[in-house]
Amino acid sequence: MSGTQISSEGMDLRRRKLKFRLWHRGIREMDFVMGGFADAELSALSNDQLTEVERWLDVPDQQMFAWVNGSEPAPAELDTPLFRKLRTFHGTRP
Repeated sequence: MSGTQISSEGMDLRRRKLKFRLWHRGIREMDFVMGGFADAELSALSNDQLTEVERWLDVPDQQMFAWVNGSEPAPAELDTPLFRKLRTFHGTRP
């Protein structure tokens, strides 16, 4: 990475693995979108929220990017308070 990642030292295994996967999505834009959010928020998320973030990883990068940047509306099942927090974190609006 470009020195933007915050250390995962002290994180439990689930969070460390999730953080790695969020920083290594596939397309660079999503690495920064998801990785930056992980650096800022991952340590404070509940187990249910971690499960939700893990489900985000099943969405193809291009589709997730369109939903995060607001160029396409997110499906109702994804439009949760945590997803809206991700969008707000990156300065986008629904």
